Order: sequence, then structure tokens, then C-alpha cells
Amino acid sequence: MTPLAAKSPRVVVLSGGVGGAKFAAGLNAMLPAGQLAVIVNTADDFDHLGLRICPDLDSVLYGLAHLQDEIRGWGRRDESWNCLQALTAIGAEDWFALGDRDLAVHVFRSHMLRQGMSLAEITEHLVKALGVQNAIIPMSESRVSTVLSTDEGELALQDYFVRRRCQPKVRSLRYDGAQQARLHPKAKTVLNAPEIQAIFIAPSNPFLSIDPILSLPGVKDMLQNRRVPVIAVSPLIGGRSLKGPLSDMLESMGFEGSNATIAKHYSGLIDGMVIDSSDGQDIDELDLPTLVVPIFMPDAPSRERLAQATLEFVQVFSRV
Repeated sequence: MTPLAAKSPRVVVLSGGVGGAKFAAGLNAMLPAGQLAVIVNTADDFDHLGLRICPDLDSVLYGLAHLQDEIRGWGRRDESWNCLQALTAIGAEDWFALGDRDLAVHVFRSHMLRQGMSLAEITEHLVKALGVQNAIIPMSESRVSTVLSTDEGELALQDYFVRRRCQPKVRSLRYDGAQQARLHPKAKTVLNAPEIQAIFIAPSNPFLSIDPILSLPGVKDMLQNRRVPVIAVSPLIGGRSLKGPLSDMLESMGFEGSNATIAKHYSGLIDGMVIDSSDGQDIDELDLPTLVVPIFMPDAPSRERLAQATLEFVQVFSRV
């Protein structure tokens, strides 16, 4: 057990995407039950074939339930594709791959939403049903949608990410509905909890996964005025993202692919950073406490090692 875990802390993670889900799974394995809360981006949620799809929520759910597909990086392991094949055969839209096991979650969620249950209530039910012992909280009950301005015009996130396979060049982004939305009350409660000892920004794409959460009214103020350290885990290794479009997005939007760029993006919000061992030379450019450690997470042991290292890193701030 880590030194931080022995103090029974409350740890909060802002998460989205595959990297965020992996990091949250590592913390889930290292912390006692009930000591972790994951606030998850919902700005990539969308409706497909009459079903409400919540990709980031499900990635975190499957990660913490040990159900994630380690090879694909998304969805459930031991998946089958009978429904998708049948949809293809009748000429239905099949660009968004829905596996049979994954489909069960989407069907249940969509049905319960129509019955009047909230997204947070449904997520809590799924958490308990799949044996997860820590909290997974959608960032908001309101609809927020990430829209990308590209060289091919404006695209909804899933059109860009899945249908167009991240090929268009991204110029800018906006988060429709964010200013009218509100951080979920449960998320606000855990961020303000007296027992909280650390807030982590997961190694997620800042633009697609973290900024939607930060764009909600009052969230940045909460982080700036917090009494505990906020630590960002870099989504880059050697200046590149291992998966996803972050590297291409940084280039097309005129940013350097570096840890310094990530630190500047979160300037005023974070107290420290975690970067990969291969990027140790970047420390002088960051101008904030930095932990240098392997951040590649191909399996459970590597996720747990990173989680333990970041939890121990928090102790540096408790002694200041």
C-alpha cells in the first residue's frame, strides 16, 4: 500500500479517453475502496441508432471493472460482433462499432434515460452492477458537445474521431452547451470534500477530454482556489501521443508537441506534472515540480506502478 493510501485520502481524477481510463484503473487498484472519484468528460456523448453512447464513461467503467479490451484500447474484451454484422447486412449505419457486450450497456442506459433516470444515477447503477468500488461521475447532466473546426468544415467529435479517422486538420474547437451546463453536484462535492488530498488531470487529450470539463462554469475557479495539489500527467511521450490525434492536433493548431506545451495549457491550474522517463531533459522548461517516471501503460502492472508513483509524488506537496 502506498504512503498516501495509508492515510485514507480522497483522490479525484479528471478523465477522458483511453489514457484517462488506464490511469484511473491504476489508481483504482492502488487505493482502498471508496477513496477514488473519477469525474469523466461527457462532451463526446452522442446518439447512434437511437442509443445514447457515452464513450469516455464506458472506458472508465470497463477499466475499473477489469473488462477493458487491452488490445484495441477501447470497448470490452472477449467481444463479439453479431449485431454489428447484422446491421451491416441490412444497410444500417455501421461506422461506429458496437460490440454485443458493449451494446447491452448502451441499451440499458438509453432505456433508463427514457424512464427518467439521470445519467449519474445510471452510471452509479452500472458501477455497482459491475463490481466497481469507487465513484465514476459524469461531468454534467446537461448536454455538452465538442465541435471541431477543420479544413473540411465543422465536425462533431465522433464524426472526426471515428467516421473520418482523425484525418481532417483541426483548426480550433468549441464546446457547445458548456456555458449553460453545470458541473454535476456530486462532482462538486468530491472536489470540495474536506478529506481530499490530491486532484489529478489524467494523461488524456487536453482538447478533447479535459477542456470540456474545465469549460463548465466555475470549474477552473475551483481548481485555482483548491487547498490540495493539482497534478497533470502528461499525455505525451517523446513529444508524441501514443494513441489518438493529439500530436496531429497540436501541429495543425500551431503548437509544439512538448511537455512544456501541456504545462502551459494548464497554466494556473496545476502545481506539478508527471512526465515520461524519456523526457527528463524537459524539466528545466516546465518551471514546476516534476516527477519523471515511465508513463507508458500497456498492462495492469505498468498502470499500477504509475499510480503508485503519482500518489507518492503528492507527498512532496504535503511537506511544503
